[in-house]
Order: sequence, then C-alpha cells, then structure tokens
Amino acid sequence: MGGMGIAILLAIIAAFGLAGVRVLPEYERGVVFRFGRYVGVRTAGLKWIIPGVDRMVRIGLREIVMDVPSQEVITRDNVSLKVNAVLYFRVLHPDKAVIQVENYLYGTSQLAQTTLRSICGQAELDELLSERDRVNQQLQEVIDLQTEPWGVKVRAVEVKQIDLPQEMQRVMAKQAEAEREKRAKVVLAEGELLAAQRLADAARTLSSEKAGLQLRYLQTLGEIAGTNSSTTIFPFPIDLLSAFTGSDAGGDAGGEATPAPTIRKEEGS
Repeated sequence: MGGMGIAILLAIIAAFGLAGVRVLPEYERGVVFRFGRYVGVRTAGLKWIIPGVDRMVRIGLREIVMDVPSQEVITRDNVSLKVNAVLYFRVLHPDKAVIQVENYLYGTSQLAQTTLRSICGQAELDELLSERDRVNQQLQEVIDLQTEPWGVKVRAVEVKQIDLPQEMQRVMAKQAEAEREKRAKVVLAEGELLAAQRLADAARTLSSEKAGLQLRYLQTLGEIAGTNSSTTIFPFPIDLLSAFTGSDAGGDAGGEATPAPTIRKEEGS
C-alpha cells in the first residue's frame, strides 16, 4: 500500500507539473497574472506557470494588416464620398496591450475608422486626390499617438480607394476635357505666333535684296509647274495697274517695273 500511495503521489505531482507547462513560439509573448496581479512577461520557449494560481495571456508580436471599412465622409468643400483604408500595426508592449485596453484589436479598428472620417473631413476633394501621401502621413501620426498607451505601434496607414458619386465623376471628366482643350488652344496659338514671327523674318530678309522676291516668285512658279493643274500663271508689269488705280508708283520708282502675278484659268479638255 505504501508503494502504491507513493506512485499515486508521484502521478499527481507529474500531472500538476505538466499542467503548468506552456510553449511560446518566437512571435508570441505571455503576460502572466498571479491571483489577478501582473507578475511579468514570458518570452519564447518552454515556460512553466503554477496551475490554478497563474494565468497567462498570449499576445502576438507579428505585424497586423487591418482593413478599415468604407466610411461616409463629407469633405471641407461639401463633397460626399466614401473612403476606405488599410492599417499596418504591431504590439510593442504586450503588458500594456492586455492591461490598458480590453481588446486592442477592436479598439485600434474603431479608432482608425473615426480618425479616417475626421482627417478626410478636414481636407478638400482635390487634396484627397492629389496629396494622398500627406493625408496618409497625417492619419498615421494621429492613430499612432492615440494607440501608444496601449503598447501598439502604427507603422503606416494607406488610403485604398475613394468612391465618388456619379455626378461628381461626370463633372470632373468635363473639367479635365476643358483643361485639355485649353492647353490645345494655347499650344495652337503659340504655334501661330511662332509661324508669324518666322514669316516676318522671311519678309524682312527678302525685302533686303532686290532680286530676292523675284527669285522666290520664280521658285513658286517652278513648284506650280510640276503639278497637274489647269491654271496658268504668268507675270505682267505692275505699272499697268496704275491706269486703273490712279497711282504712279511705278513712275516714281524710276526703275524697271516689278512683275506681279496674275491668274487666268483655262478649262482643260
């Protein structure tokens, strides 16, 4: 009987010892409470707690990717839209994540939703679309500051999608089209201005030489002669027009008359 009693006692002791064995992986920490009081944090490996006396809460240290549900937002310029985001965070202090907040995952999620509505409501629509990096940085700073007492570190917040009403999308499309038309007209006007300047330079160059205009005229005749056209062009002295205009510019010039073109159309057979 004595040997059996010792065996039973040893079995009870072994069962009691095994009941307190805990294995923690590298990415977890154990927050231990003894009679309800915090006594410390257990690191990764084989750990033992007193069964019935100690209670260990496991907290993961890996980064958590949380989707922030779509939120109804009214921007500063009174545009109604929906915005959703994604949150990247991890637990740095497991003891605070257990003691300071009942559920740090739920608390971080709710805080991210309210902050998303608040920050996006303070910005205009153009800022949300064009300055998204600044909005993301502001969201990260605000959420990280408020989750710091919980031992949670927010690494980044990214706005994923901005859903605009159909009416606003059509208005923005018209605005973009008008902007493109404006740029096209500006480019066309600049091209016409440059062409006019080049024509003025060419006219000054031709006028500086007496034979320059005549050579240009002959070159034009050569180009026209190479085409299949029923139009005949030939020069005649411009002084002949003085009898009809009452001008004697040709006589005042004192030189030979400058030939000018006239056009006569001949119907081809």
